[in-house]
Amino acid sequence: MRSVSYYAWKLRAELAERARSYALDRGLPHCLSNSDEPLICFEAFEESHGNFHCASYRAIQSNPQWRRRLGKVHTTAGKILPRMEGVRRHELDSCTSSDALLMNVFCHPNVGKRVALSALLGIAVGSLPAFGVRARVALASGLADRTEVDMRLGDVLVEAKLTESDFQKASRGRLKLYRDFSMVFDGKRLPHTSGVYEAYQLIRNVLAAYERGCYFCTLLDARRPDLMEAWYATIRCIRHADLRTRCKILTWQELAPALPKTLQDFLAAKYGIA
Repeated sequence: MRSVSYYAWKLRAELAERARSYALDRGLPHCLSNSDEPLICFEAFEESHGNFHCASYRAIQSNPQWRRRLGKVHTTAGKILPRMEGVRRHELDSCTSSDALLMNVFCHPNVGKRVALSALLGIAVGSLPAFGVRARVALASGLADRTEVDMRLGDVLVEAKLTESDFQKASRGRLKLYRDFSMVFDGKRLPHTSGVYEAYQLIRNVLAAYERGCYFCTLLDARRPDLMEAWYATIRCIRHADLRTRCKILTWQELAPALPKTLQDFLAAKYGIA
């Protein structure tokens, strides 16, 4: 298999080129990164935003909790994007933002009514998403961690990926701080190198699902076989069969046919998701 970075790099390059063409064809305000790796950053204009489907963006603006998500700071903007007076760059302005893709899909006003989508995710029709939910996974100290789950939909916790390099890493010492780690996972089988474990985000979300009796779904792109392989390598190390069956993996491409037609067209043009 090719290296992990190859698949992430290839998808970033494709999305940047798609976003550039999408913006130019439609006259959307945007800027191009000045780094070696191309990146398109869209800008809001009037009551629209080039990085969002129009119906999804209107719904986001009308929901205070969703709207706050748009304010996430773009941590590397000062280094890779041209400075413009009065313009602040945000993470969800980026053409490679998995959070933006997630909100494009699940904030669309008609998505919650789609029976086929509800069946895919195992949720009730009409379930409303919450983004950036504090997982508060229990620690052995009696406290809880402060990390976030990308989305909660009904009783499903969702981790969304697009061009991220991996699921992040953590030392064995850090993982042992979690109260239920050894009870839930076979640590000897989990992929690791020199005491550093792969797929920390998956591990943490599985622990959250275990503690709350929830389901856990990972959403990723079909063009990322490296992330799929990492997912299976991690989930097979769960000790409890019931918990393993509560964990699922879906691709954006599998979701697309269950979405409204205009949203399907948007995802196909801008992301190559069809």
